[in-house]
Amino acid sequence: MAVLTEVPRRGVLLRVLPSALYSGRSKAVLERTFLTYSHVWMLFVSGAFEPLFYLMAFQLGFGKLVGEVVGPGGQVMSYVAFVAPGLLAASAMNGAILDSTYNLFFKLKYAKLYDAMLATPIGPLDIALGEVGWSVLRGGVYSVTFLGVMTAMGLPGSWWAVLMIPAALLVAMAFSAIGIVLVTFLRSVSQFDYINLVLMPLFLFSTTFYPLSVYPAAIQWIVQIFPLYHGIELMRGLSIGVLSWSMVGNVAYLLALAAVGIYASSKRFGKLLLR
Repeated sequence: MAVLTEVPRRGVLLRVLPSALYSGRSKAVLERTFLTYSHVWMLFVSGAFEPLFYLMAFQLGFGKLVGEVVGPGGQVMSYVAFVAPGLLAASAMNGAILDSTYNLFFKLKYAKLYDAMLATPIGPLDIALGEVGWSVLRGGVYSVTFLGVMTAMGLPGSWWAVLMIPAALLVAMAFSAIGIVLVTFLRSVSQFDYINLVLMPLFLFSTTFYPLSVYPAAIQWIVQIFPLYHGIELMRGLSIGVLSWSMVGNVAYLLALAAVGIYASSKRFGKLLLR
């Protein structure tokens, strides 16, 4: 008589987490998204142009009016070189939010894609990791393109600028995870205005265009809470090779935000779809 034995679950997460939550198949979610975009690749590529247009506008226009500014560590740098890392971080944020909110909302509410996925061995955490993974992949493509243009313009002041790419991936991961959590609470498309209401101040006031020192002391504390601020400060220091221990705090903040977002999004998927 044949005896059925349970196949051991390999890997730390597979051993610790229940199979209903995580089955180790997040790669399937990522592959599905990749195959979908392979048929509409212009939608994927077009997202890289907006930050490049901003950068070119500053290089050819506004940057010539401002001249030089004081950057990290008191180092003098051109205004365009100061703004460029902020635009890269903002690009990673916007790309991640677009994928994890508008696109995910359609798949969740209208296409019922995740209902179908959860009818397979895929679990809520697999979905969360797969969607975040796609945002990170997309952010990586945009980051490489943007850094290439920055290099062609002669803006990076150090080889440390290469690390702006993983920094951008970290920003994309954090905002994607939080975006997924937020979209699970939305009930209609009109509520996306609330997300835009948050994104605009983040873009404008997270030291994208000017240093933290221009704010009053009380406002500086508020700005330093913004996730985008930590991404910009990290990239700006790397772009000119000015390293400091505060960068460890920037990385820790973004990692913690990503971890909390991924955990919360998996719980929300489970609550909404596994009823």
